[in-house]
Amino acid sequence: MKTAAALLAAASVLTLAGAASAQAVAPEPVGKGSLVVTARMTGVLPQADDAILTAAGADSGLQVDVSDDWMPTLGFTYFVADHWAVEAILGATQHEVRAKGAGTDVAVHETWVLPPVVTLQYRPTPNATISPYVGAGVSYMAFFDGKDKNGFEVDLDDGFGVALQAGADWNLSGPWTLNLDAKKVWFDTDAKINGGALKSSVSLDPWVVSVGVGRKF
Repeated sequence: MKTAAALLAAASVLTLAGAASAQAVAPEPVGKGSLVVTARMTGVLPQADDAILTAAGADSGLQVDVSDDWMPTLGFTYFVADHWAVEAILGATQHEVRAKGAGTDVAVHETWVLPPVVTLQYRPTPNATISPYVGAGVSYMAFFDGKDKNGFEVDLDDGFGVALQAGADWNLSGPWTLNLDAKKVWFDTDAKINGGALKSSVSLDPWVVSVGVGRKF
């Protein structure tokens, strides 16, 4: 259902972009002092497959699996110079944590995560019709509203990660843009299960991919 909703939202974004592009108005330029606010549909796609160990450090034969999720987010891009911008994204996603192994596939926890990412971007051609950019920055993963499942108790540590970014704006008519964006975040968290009877150092390392419509101010 979430994937279908994400596809529907992406189709809506493209429809809005097409409608904006149809207006016979030249794209507004951006430069130092410009602000772009972008409404996006964002997928947070963890890559975790780490081993679950016993308290003594022995391999339990199980691995961590963390589900993907798609949610609306907001991006704020402020141009500190004509070719340099700072971007912050805000949003929260929900993920299910499972323990998988031979003959085992059980849900142990469900949690929301607030993964704000702040990047410094270089934009070589900010006012071209297609304006690519690259960036690098930091992320903070904060887990909240967790729900344990199937008799397990799970504790996840918050923390900082690093991020690389690549994307492009399609400058439509007037103040409107269509944005495509991809970030790779490297983030590890320590997971304790049942008070430490089981544990795992989980490399979530998610891809954060987005499509959205932005407005220049």
